[in-house]
Amino acid sequence: MRQRPQRAGANKSSRSIPAGAEHPRTTRTTRQSCGSNDPFAAAIEAIYDAALDPSRWSDALQAIADCLGDVGAILLWRRDDGSFGSIASHDVLAAQKDWEQEGWNVRDLRAVRAAERGYFFSGAAFTDRDLFSDEEIRTCPSYTDFQSRHDLGWFGAVAVSPDPHVGVVLSVHRNAKRRPPYSEDELVTVARLGRHVERSLRLSVRLFDSELQKTGLGEALTRVGIGVFVLDSLGRVVFTNPAGQNLLGDGLELSGDHRPIGAAPVRASLRTAIEHITRAIPKGIASDHKPILINRQKAGRPLAVYVLPMAPSSHPAAQFLSHGRAIMLAIDPKAGSPPDPSLVRDVLGLTLGEARVAAFVGAGLTPREAALRLGITEETARTALKHVFSKTGVSRQSELVALLSKMLLH
Repeated sequence: MRQRPQRAGANKSSRSIPAGAEHPRTTRTTRQSCGSNDPFAAAIEAIYDAALDPSRWSDALQAIADCLGDVGAILLWRRDDGSFGSIASHDVLAAQKDWEQEGWNVRDLRAVRAAERGYFFSGAAFTDRDLFSDEEIRTCPSYTDFQSRHDLGWFGAVAVSPDPHVGVVLSVHRNAKRRPPYSEDELVTVARLGRHVERSLRLSVRLFDSELQKTGLGEALTRVGIGVFVLDSLGRVVFTNPAGQNLLGDGLELSGDHRPIGAAPVRASLRTAIEHITRAIPKGIASDHKPILINRQKAGRPLAVYVLPMAPSSHPAAQFLSHGRAIMLAIDPKAGSPPDPSLVRDVLGLTLGEARVAAFVGAGLTPREAALRLGITEETARTALKHVFSKTGVSRQSELVALLSKMLLH
């Protein structure tokens, strides 16, 4: 792998990424697999397993670190009410406790710089040299005190926020003495893993909102507002929550042997996606899992269906999932509101920041109105819109409205 170039000056290394702006790493399509398919696939399975059993997030984070050959990984979050917290993999748990107890959570210049430069919501992977010059790294207390004391070196990070009201960052850390700085290829892998973490967290948030700890997983899944279908190794539905039941009959049905069937235009795509995941085909497990859009006659907007891997859970509350090998999520976009930015991102291949602007503009708002809604400048919104035009092949706002209407809003 090509090593990330060293940057000499602070003006070159302190480069901000405004919300919605293009980042070179997000356009990379070369498949990264951490040396082999197995570590990457194992990390993804652990990530989605943690969605159903949150006590496994430490294991999932360790699997992410193992995928990159690093010492550990951490999830940091901060809500808009000022509260914050973290989850750490086992090997960096002690360091993370010191980070919170010693007040580094409010004086760590790395986090401050990342927030100032838009990384907490941009979806672009970043590392030390995106925030500091070489001289700053040699003198910043975050490195000379905390990092040095815990024998930690470079980090690679990416925003994985599942909700606009909470900023979440996945950061992977390597040993100070054993590993070089993150290469561009490694940061692409961090970004790809981050996409899966974001989707898993989105489901976890729904489960927590359903009082998972009080009611048990089975009852919690009955309260989730998106359709959840648990599939066995043969692709048969072994569990459906009420939201999923309500979505059947208009573009999405179950066959006589309880296999999901989509409308004719996407039937083959849905079948292939299910086969790849349930049969543990590496290509399917390690893919970026773009949604399958199923048009409906009765509803105005198409269903967005994701097929995601899961590993059997030993958690007592999840025994009914013992035969589960995949989860199919059916998301019913709300009519009369802008499309979900994460869905726009997945469908059109945008960054999350670009997708947020595109969602509002595609719903009929002007760039200025979109900027006000997003809390960014109009110039930033227009810059993001230019990137959207370039990636989608349209040249006018009216064409973007038509494109989103055709794909997500009709």
